[in-house]
Amino acid sequence: MKASDLFIRCLEKEGVEYIFAVPGEENLDMLESIRTSTIKLILTRHEQGAGFMAATYGRLTGKVGVCMATLGPGATNFVTAAAYAQLGGMPMLMITGQKPIKSSKQGQFQIVDVIGMMDPLTKFTHQIVSGDNIPSKVREAVRLGEEERPGATHIELPEDIACEETDAAPITASTVRRSVAEKKSISYAIEKISHATSPLLLIGAGANRKLTSSMLLQFVDKYGVPFITTQMGKGVIDERHPLFIGNAALSAGDFIHQAIAKADLIINAGHDVVEKPPFFMQPDGFEVIHINFKSAQVDPVYFPQVEVVGDIANSFWRIMQYLEVQKHWDFAPMLRIKSHVDEHLLRGTDDTRFPIYPQFLVKQVREVMPDDGVIALDNGVYKIWFARNYRAYASNTVLLDNALATMGAGLPSGMLAKLITPERKVMVICGDGGFMMNSQEMETAVRLKLDIVVVILRDNAYGMIKWKQANMNLKNWGLDYGNPDFIRYAQAYGAEGHKIEKSEQLLPTLEKCLQSKGVHLIDCPVDYSDNDRILNQEIRELSSKL
Repeated sequence: MKASDLFIRCLEKEGVEYIFAVPGEENLDMLESIRTSTIKLILTRHEQGAGFMAATYGRLTGKVGVCMATLGPGATNFVTAAAYAQLGGMPMLMITGQKPIKSSKQGQFQIVDVIGMMDPLTKFTHQIVSGDNIPSKVREAVRLGEEERPGATHIELPEDIACEETDAAPITASTVRRSVAEKKSISYAIEKISHATSPLLLIGAGANRKLTSSMLLQFVDKYGVPFITTQMGKGVIDERHPLFIGNAALSAGDFIHQAIAKADLIINAGHDVVEKPPFFMQPDGFEVIHINFKSAQVDPVYFPQVEVVGDIANSFWRIMQYLEVQKHWDFAPMLRIKSHVDEHLLRGTDDTRFPIYPQFLVKQVREVMPDDGVIALDNGVYKIWFARNYRAYASNTVLLDNALATMGAGLPSGMLAKLITPERKVMVICGDGGFMMNSQEMETAVRLKLDIVVVILRDNAYGMIKWKQANMNLKNWGLDYGNPDFIRYAQAYGAEGHKIEKSEQLLPTLEKCLQSKGVHLIDCPVDYSDNDRILNQEIRELSSKL
């Protein structure tokens, strides 16, 4: 068969459902092969959009999301998505085209070293030089993309290879189970937990899986151990749980860091140093048990004393077979801090000032979203407010990026969540800066007939950077911009536009849009003027009393 047909047959055998793409002429054989396959083509308006959607597919399913682009500028536009997937631990396969490699007649036109470019950003990158090699290279790219720790892979398919004939056949995936931790490491962990006075459970992104979520809940309920989460670990255990203390939205100085200071042992489930650190270790401070699929990556602030390397759920199950509840455990200081956290997070939730106050916004969004509803956050200062104030009730119901922390991923991420779980309510929350970086995907959302709500938090500036600028006592300069009329902008794409002009409109507008068909954009002015007072001064003042 034709090599491009074989490539698509290989992807079908891997269970690939979608290819997110901005094709070029070098991909035309692949495009024709997709046309006659079971795989659905999702045409996006920018390669970043395709990459972010593919990465989020990997995040939510555990299987590689596949995206495709042409050579040169198409491939270079995948770079941010590659880093997004690689740092975030999301399985993704990128396919790029290339000029003929056997008899090119166009010199160096559009040609860059894509393999060399992708090498530091991926787990695997390879140029196909013969159609006969396609089955093994596709299998390897998928295997490595999904294998712990998941990440990005890349295959380059030149156009002359894509159209050649081959007798090769797809390779069937091997049956594989995740490895389990060595028995002695389980014993070491049990010994550390038993002898600790105040153990604390930390849940990171690597634990955001259904089986792991269930096992961690059993652990918390059986032993009464309080828990905190990283930003990408939100919702692994329902955050309405009475032992949930809070989220590591800030790097240091927040209430949960006071709780960490009361612990003498951190049981660290599924976190690695790629995500913004939830704590900073000191040689003479608390100890850490690292429980993860992969061994710890040591850096100056993370050097765990015990590592339990293997399937996280299995590790906790085995620990629970032998760990006894200890009478000397003392969780009272942490739970007193929890009461301060709960009280603090209520402040501002009823402040009806206009433009909209962040705490009020978060409360309104939580009120209208069902338990399994998904919010997809872009990157900006509002991400801190949602990480701290928005209680997640289930795994992967808060999609945010705390690894690469790129702007522009919120809209494509939310679109993907709606595409593969159409029965769930999905709300995208973007700053005006992040939204405009991939706003063209509004057309894709409309074309796909997605029922999705896009909330733009408008402050006409790069608000996060302005906050940092103010913290450094620098002049307010260089970060303000203008915006289009977002209502007309939405209408130009065939979406519905809504403008919030007073705080009383927010809740009914959110409710109406969530219950309506189609793509709805809400222009919501936001007031970040109290960021410094709430996130810096007030926390420091209250924390000093704990």
